[in-house]
Amino acid sequence: MAKQSKMITCRHCGNEIAASAKVCPHCGGKNKKPIFKKWWFWAIIVIILIAVFSGGGSDSAKDSKAAETTPKTVESTAAAETEATRKETAAETKKETEIQTTETEDKVPSEYKSALKRAESYSAMMHMSKQGIYDQLTSEYGDKFPAEAAQYAVDNMTADWNANALAKAETYSDTMYMSKKGIYDQLISEYGEKFTEEEAQYAVDNMEADWNENALKKAQTYQESMSMSAAGIYDQLVSEYGEQFTEEEAQYAIDHLE
Repeated sequence: MAKQSKMITCRHCGNEIAASAKVCPHCGGKNKKPIFKKWWFWAIIVIILIAVFSGGGSDSAKDSKAAETTPKTVESTAAAETEATRKETAAETKKETEIQTTETEDKVPSEYKSALKRAESYSAMMHMSKQGIYDQLTSEYGDKFPAEAAQYAVDNMTADWNANALAKAETYSDTMYMSKKGIYDQLISEYGEKFTEEEAQYAVDNMEADWNENALKKAQTYQESMSMSAAGIYDQLVSEYGEQFTEEEAQYAIDHLE
């Protein structure tokens, strides 16, 4: 028995026609297979969907990356702006300070300025103490500045009083061969250098001196200029009213006298 051909309805006229017929024998209409029933149509759909979802993922990654990067960029920009503002503020403050300083200096009496220059000279050249400079500025045997001008000078001068005390101490050691205690007393004496006790202590603690050699040189001076005996020299070296060397330093000097 012959296999009966599968029948379909014509899309145009409604008559039954063979499923294999591409043209209706009744109306001449074409009966092509709908595009959505063709395999390549769905293949294209699948490709499009893959492309869409892949692109969306990429955009999400980009958005995520941008989200991570943006705060850092904003933070860096904010930091740069803060630094620029800080520098601008510092520059303005410096300028205002310079203007105020200039205006203040313009109001300072010329005698005060002279006292200040004189005071800085005493500090730089003679390494004097603050009190010593003040007294020299106001002394009737010195510079004879008014007390107000002298006070302005010592209050506004630039000086390292510890360094001044150290320099003065080293001068006493190098030229007069004084003992450590003798130098300290000379530095704080109201008849001497008038440094504070703290400044004097800093000086004797930080100076470089060979106290044994100082004692020997002082002993040699007594021997040559005053023809003193060894015993007399020893007593003079250790005396609290004399050189104030230690007993060990004095004995070193006596032992090494020629």
